Amino acid sequence: MAAVLRTAGENRASRVHRIVLRVGSLSGAEPDALRFAFDIVARGTPADGAVLDIDEVPARAVCPDCALEFDADAAFITECPRCRRICGDLRQGRELELSRIEMS
Repeated sequence: MAAVLRTAGENRASRVHRIVLRVGSLSGAEPDALRFAFDIVARGTPADGAVLDIDEVPARAVCPDCALEFDADAAFITECPRCRRICGDLRQGRELELSRIEMS
């Protein structure tokens, strides 16, 4: 919320209408908990009543041997489905990013 309010202030916005977050499946952040907390911390701010959209980002890994990019499960180390090499190179899935703010 601090980043949202700072950005709104820098842009002289009096109202925040929509906030979009990118949340990776391995980020440790729970989308429902974020929505609940957002409603509380937004009260009385220019973001009060804003829509919070959460884009969930699946975990993806890449194999260092065969270069296959594939869906990763909840483990940080996984096995390549093509060559069976153990992989720990996650390309996405740890995100917790403020993606967009709509304001006026």
